[in-house]
Amino acid sequence: MPSDSPLIRFGVIADPQYAPLPPNPALNRHFEMSLGKLDEAIGVFNAHDLAFVATLGDLVDRGYENFDAVLARYERLTHESILLPGNHDFLVAPEQLPEVHRRLSMPAPYHHFSRNGLRFVVIDGSEESLFAAPEGDPRRARGETRLAALEAAGSLNAQTWNGGIGEAQFAWLSGVLVDAAAAGEKVVVLGHYPLYPDNAHNLWDWQALVDLFDRSGNVLAYLCGHNHIGNLGHHGSTWYVNFTGMVDTETENTFAIAEIFPDRLEITGFGREESRALPFDI
Repeated sequence: MPSDSPLIRFGVIADPQYAPLPPNPALNRHFEMSLGKLDEAIGVFNAHDLAFVATLGDLVDRGYENFDAVLARYERLTHESILLPGNHDFLVAPEQLPEVHRRLSMPAPYHHFSRNGLRFVVIDGSEESLFAAPEGDPRRARGETRLAALEAAGSLNAQTWNGGIGEAQFAWLSGVLVDAAAAGEKVVVLGHYPLYPDNAHNLWDWQALVDLFDRSGNVLAYLCGHNHIGNLGHHGSTWYVNFTGMVDTETENTFAIAEIFPDRLEITGFGREESRALPFDI
């Protein structure tokens, strides 16, 4: 029988992408409307018993100064807030790039924490990219080299608005999964860029991470944003859930409450986010 007692319950927001800009009709993005949508989502979250609320990147569309208005909304949140950046959060002046993770109160660009017998891992998919590091930084140079190789191979995700993780981060992630297994903890990974199925928005090294999760066998789910229309996939023993973007549409909101049970992941969607019950097979 399914268990009726969740191990943990938490809120999820993806891609508010706020900016004081006119709408982009071609993409159906309404940047200024995201502040009101955040107010609505936070009001709903505050009415529930949650361990935390995770925002999966792109808090702003551009401009370091726009973090002020967004983060002011989160001051009303009565739960712990887990923030991570997306590609748009790095569309700031070059001298402000090193401040982005600090502005989001992150302990490190990639990190992990345990809650209720589960290991949550935050990865930094923008580490090697064309936007998260300034000109002359080795991470940017590696990003340029990697994108050129993907373009030469005709890869679907050979896009300037995607990124990848470095060798040291990949080794760290592998080690965290081993440590979690030794501690008897199942794992949930949080990132901005999708991993599966193959999509133009995917992390540059998506296949390497999917293979790693398959080998590890203890990753219950990978949760992300970036692809605003959302997506869902299942590979090995891992669910890949791409949440829809809050910035899209003028009036319809989108956010979710996720509950992890011993045998399943249940997502209660609000607005455009679909509700799902996803059974585990590990």
